[in-house]
Amino acid sequence: MKIIIIGDGKLGYNLAENLSKENNDVIIIDKNQEALKKAGEYLDVMCIKGNGLSTQILLEAGIKEADLLIAATASDEMNMVCCLTAKKLGATHTIARIRDPEYANELDQLKADLDLDMVINPEQAVAGEIARVIEFPPALNVEIFAKGRVVMMEMKVTPDMSIVDMSLNNISKMSDSGILIGGVLRDDTVIIPNGDFVIKEDDTIYVVGQPSKVVQFYRCIGIHVQKIKSVMVMGGGRIAYYLAKYLDEMEIKVKIIDIDRERCVELTELLPKALIICGDGTDESVLHSENLANMGAFVSVTGKDEENIIAALLAKQYGVQKVVAKINRIDYSLAINNMGIDSVISPKLITANYILKYVRGLQNAMGNPVDALYRIMDNRVEAIEFTANEHTKFLDTPLRDLKIIKGILIAAIVRKNEIIIPHGNDVIKADDNVILIAKDKKLTDLNDIIELGV
Repeated sequence: MKIIIIGDGKLGYNLAENLSKENNDVIIIDKNQEALKKAGEYLDVMCIKGNGLSTQILLEAGIKEADLLIAATASDEMNMVCCLTAKKLGATHTIARIRDPEYANELDQLKADLDLDMVINPEQAVAGEIARVIEFPPALNVEIFAKGRVVMMEMKVTPDMSIVDMSLNNISKMSDSGILIGGVLRDDTVIIPNGDFVIKEDDTIYVVGQPSKVVQFYRCIGIHVQKIKSVMVMGGGRIAYYLAKYLDEMEIKVKIIDIDRERCVELTELLPKALIICGDGTDESVLHSENLANMGAFVSVTGKDEENIIAALLAKQYGVQKVVAKINRIDYSLAINNMGIDSVISPKLITANYILKYVRGLQNAMGNPVDALYRIMDNRVEAIEFTANEHTKFLDTPLRDLKIIKGILIAAIVRKNEIIIPHGNDVIKADDNVILIAKDKKLTDLNDIIELGV
């Protein structure tokens, strides 16, 4: 596919990196020559210096033949106009990054008026991710499938868990809870396990099932799932705003600390149910005076990774049940997890997942739709959801009769309101949602999971 990206900031660069790795023809447009220099040196992309609003620049980039244009500049308004211009010049599909909360309630109308195919709001997406890990405190991260009917929860195996030194077959018999352990990260090794695989202390495991079944599994192995009732948020930016909205819907009390007095006044007006504190969230005395030790969760979402890490570590020392830190540098995430911070959230990674899902769907326009896509285990494994339809070549065939490519696991099948953790006798039917875990594979179609000729 031919993809044009306008804006070579953090998001634009990250998208270009991921999309070029999937053999797309990527062109970046930006006015900043230094930013383009880095992309030109390290990525397999074409770089054009210029204004993405310029018709001449867009034509030079080949907009008439473009399958997709992604506008990811710092200006919402510029992104919208870029997409509108691109469509008029012949681009087939457009995606705009629109971040301002003032537009949040008007996105459907904006999409219709500007003929946008997709709108991405990174801060809102990050806030949604944080809200999910607060809803399920034992999980390091939570991914959702089939409109929330199935979840994948990442968790660390600790010595006190009853599943230590137990095989997956025996875990299945013990829990009888309708879950599947679909992936394991042991040290630096990624494993798609079979029934004989034995869980060890310090493994990171990925548990798939209905939310209630996963919670039931947690209880079965000795994890007490306690609902979080209060959250302290350090940083009063857009993520904090959207997060406070989500937590209010979950009936969780929110306290936001920000050092900017004007922003605090603004947040007080925007979030009447939240308690807004003007102060330095990295100052231990401030956190202590605001009763950090009594909080159910602590979330650090300032613009500085270092401040987020320091504050999160301090919260852990105070014994806070759930600690979440936003980190922009993805390459730090593994080291930070080893520090003891419960969940590390990367805006770039979350946004890239949204875009990659859409692009895979475009590549597979005549096949099985891609409904969800997440990269897990340090981005080395994908969890992906397809909808089976008349193009699926193995409908109603027992799974035991399929020659599924090595490294691919069918984790769950969703059939209307029924959640199936599949076995050899189960089949895939038309309209089923099929959730897969794939190691070292870039799947664009459900048919890709079986070997050719089968």
